[in-house]
Amino acid sequence: MRLRIGHVPIDVVTFHEALQQIASLVEKRQGGFVVTPNVDHVVLTDSNPALREAYAHASLSLVDGQPLVWLSPWIGKKLPEKISGSDLVWPLLEMAGKKSWRVYFLGASPEVTAKAQQVALERYGTNVVGCSSPFISTNPTLEDNQETLDKIKEAKPDIVLVALGAPKQEVWMHRLLEHYAPAVALGIGASLDFVAGTLRRAPPWVSRWGLEWAYRLVKEPGRLWRRYLLNDPKFLLIFLRTLRRPKSERVFCRQPPPSHPL
Repeated sequence: MRLRIGHVPIDVVTFHEALQQIASLVEKRQGGFVVTPNVDHVVLTDSNPALREAYAHASLSLVDGQPLVWLSPWIGKKLPEKISGSDLVWPLLEMAGKKSWRVYFLGASPEVTAKAQQVALERYGTNVVGCSSPFISTNPTLEDNQETLDKIKEAKPDIVLVALGAPKQEVWMHRLLEHYAPAVALGIGASLDFVAGTLRRAPPWVSRWGLEWAYRLVKEPGRLWRRYLLNDPKFLLIFLRTLRRPKSERVFCRQPPPSHPL
């Protein structure tokens, strides 16, 4: 079962079910990618066709925003719980260690990826088989990413953790899927910084009350003020527009994602 808020589909799954579905994607060895939408992503997809297309092709879409969880009953089906990339990364690294999955880090700085690799190995015995910190444009092409993709292919990962931030990571995962498959990619935003300890996450109570955005705004006002204070208030209009759609367009059975572009 899926909900659609604006242009963004969201799978109605629990945290445990999400981990099981990611494991199933990895074990099938058919590729795919996982996205974690929040309010900001819903707003971005309204004006970004490339991001909208990426969400339409995602293998799994997991809600990364407490406000979306709270509002989901109005859409027609309650989302069980918030499932952020930052919460997923730890159990995924642990699962990778137990199942001997090969993991690749893409994004963040070389210092952050090196520290995150060390933490994953020491804590879970995770086999991080490669790291890349390339410049990625908002319009990624095969030509511009060939060197990075060659490194990923050579490393033969089962999972690629993509820490580029939205919308870069979603568009990159979608457009270049055929070139990093059969690995499964997950967009995790700033999560490698959290693993490395170079950034601190909001306290759990802040996240539960849906105020993680305010915590991040206080920590990084110069970078985030426009996103949270100017762009994200547009979400209210998108939500009201969604409510005017027939329920069959807001709540629907999940279909296999469309064919991925070569």
